[in-house]
Amino acid sequence: MTERDRDASGRAASARPRDELGRPLPYGSTGVERVPDGLVLPPLDALAEAQRLLDLGRPFHAHEVLEGSWKAAPAQERELWQGLAQLCVGLTHLARGNARGARALLLRAADRLDAYAALPPHGIAAGDLAGWARATAGAAAPAGAGTVPRLRGSGR
Repeated sequence: MTERDRDASGRAASARPRDELGRPLPYGSTGVERVPDGLVLPPLDALAEAQRLLDLGRPFHAHEVLEGSWKAAPAQERELWQGLAQLCVGLTHLARGNARGARALLLRAADRLDAYAALPPHGIAAGDLAGWARATAGAAAPAGAGTVPRLRGSGR
């Protein structure tokens, strides 16, 4: 049995390099730069970094940035940040060829984002993102493949 990588508290924490879609690579391989575990950025910085990663075709890594924000967000914003993270996981599944998983995550993301469409904090394009996620999830051949959603509205 191979020994798993662990953090200082004994929790599993893989040190294996990952590819641009977050898939583990063999030890010793050259992967892409990883998001540090437990990274928490201020909201606008998290959105900018997640958008940068999405633009680079790295939705898995964008999800990791947004997951840190979700876990650190005030209670009234947690569902929003979770929806953003789920949108990125949906894009990850889409890029990996898992249409069923992509649809499920994109629809969950849309449901969460809808709740913030009227008054989205931090300039997040919640309504547009929910619509994009539903359209992509409902397409026979997912329309989101190759497109990158904009996390913030035009008033960035």
